[in-house]
Amino acid sequence: MAARKASRRKSQPAKRPARRGYEQQSIGDYLIQRLQDYGIEHVFGIPGDFVLQFYALLTDSPLTVVGCTREDNAGFAADAYARVHGMGAVCVTFSVGGLSMCNSIAGAYAEKSPVVVISGAPGVDERRSDPLLHHRVRDFNTQREIFEKITVASASLDDPLTAFREIDRCLAACDRYKRPVYLELPRDRVRTKSQHPYLASHEKPVSDKQALHEALDEATEIINACRRPVIIAGVEMHRFGLGDEVVKLAEKHQIPMCATLLGKSVVSERHPLYLGIYEGAMCREPVRKFVEDSDCIILLGTFMTDIDLGIYTANLDISKCIYITSDALQISHHHFNDVLLADFIHGLLKADLSPPKRPIPPGCRREVTKFVLQPQAKIKTRRLFERINELLDENMVVVADVGDCLFAAADLTIYRDTEFLSPAYYTSMGFAIPAALGAQFGDQNLRPIVLVGDGAFQMTCLELSTAMKHGFNPIVLVLNNKGYGTERFLHEGPFNDIPNWEYHRLPDLLGGGWGFEVRTEGDLDKALRAALENRDKFSLLNIHLEPNDISPALERLAKTLSKRI
Repeated sequence: MAARKASRRKSQPAKRPARRGYEQQSIGDYLIQRLQDYGIEHVFGIPGDFVLQFYALLTDSPLTVVGCTREDNAGFAADAYARVHGMGAVCVTFSVGGLSMCNSIAGAYAEKSPVVVISGAPGVDERRSDPLLHHRVRDFNTQREIFEKITVASASLDDPLTAFREIDRCLAACDRYKRPVYLELPRDRVRTKSQHPYLASHEKPVSDKQALHEALDEATEIINACRRPVIIAGVEMHRFGLGDEVVKLAEKHQIPMCATLLGKSVVSERHPLYLGIYEGAMCREPVRKFVEDSDCIILLGTFMTDIDLGIYTANLDISKCIYITSDALQISHHHFNDVLLADFIHGLLKADLSPPKRPIPPGCRREVTKFVLQPQAKIKTRRLFERINELLDENMVVVADVGDCLFAAADLTIYRDTEFLSPAYYTSMGFAIPAALGAQFGDQNLRPIVLVGDGAFQMTCLELSTAMKHGFNPIVLVLNNKGYGTERFLHEGPFNDIPNWEYHRLPDLLGGGWGFEVRTEGDLDKALRAALENRDKFSLLNIHLEPNDISPALERLAKTLSKRI
């Protein structure tokens, strides 16, 4: 695999902060410094009265504040930023701001994306008489208690004796577990200083040496005794920056590898050992057969979700699996505790492995044929994605929303690792537009190709105004079939129909960007060529599709789902 350009920043775990002292800093100043220590450079959000003092500190700090149009969009943007950059942050006001982000932060938790949620709150002193302050729901603890369910760690920074230590605890948890954390900062504590000198510390987790040794011995024995090995790489290889290690392991022993849909682009999809996406009955038949015929399946950082397993149509024998995530390690029916994901993978790289070389049969790897334009033909989903596949290059990141745009995108060929973003497990509509914003802030050398259905686009499309404000240039392809196409195929009804907007005229409303209306392959080709040349602004393609036109992948999925619903 070609080396990544030096100017590009690879998605990786946040850098570990050095042990250092902070004397007489305020709680707000200390939090800002610690965000920088973990490599965060941008904070997304919307200000409000309970967080204005902290926003003032942020504005005067080296961090860049990115104002979004809605709080849930800010959460999606911070999530995508974290996936590309290493860790993200979002800052909002109390309740009306924080509670608006619950959906996007729940998605970050479900898909292991490390986002620091910072919420303002009423001052400690103004709560004493239990007043009915605005934005309050039930009591002053309601929001924090809700976020405890969708974050890996949370804290109220109301006590200067504990606030500094709590900041360190939560940020360390965000870094270790790659999941969101929640920090609530009362407005009268933003400038409260430490009462005593405080020394920041970071305890690095370690594996149980004996458990790691025994697990590697057992894995080595199984791999060396097998005849048909395969690697399935999952999303945690993205999150923990271990994609290169997966490639090294595969290359060292010539083991074919696939990815899951959530983990798509964990390695370059042009690598000669890469087969494609494995997702049970939904994937291409040669890939399904190759994986399920394997007698040693090495699952690295893979979530066993219903989507990744083709709605549980996958046929994987656990007795033939070596399954490691950041939470668990299972080899056949044996479980090992306290073994870190990175330690196990690095151990496999050093282990004395000698698996047989397994040939990849003809037809297993997807052959990409040259797209031959039919200018007068109505645009079809299959042909649309064949054309998209032709335009992709190493300087693009594909951001796919939920629906047919996601399932069809499984067959796109991504050049480099960590250049495909989607909510492929939590599957929240509306992710793609704000996520494109976050991705471009995370790496401004990448140009987003945004794939979004018209239903999802109507939810969060106005975040394009933020992209325009910052001079970003995503190419947005709206798959316009006048409704919720995935659900139509599962269960037809008028509830799946939505108003037909003139999406290509949105740039007129926003005062910038280019819009194109696409009905034929000729229209598509002209629009894409113009959009690629338009590097200073966003481009929006309104692509008209027939309501019953779906991708082959969605057709396979729908047939499976319709039997269960």
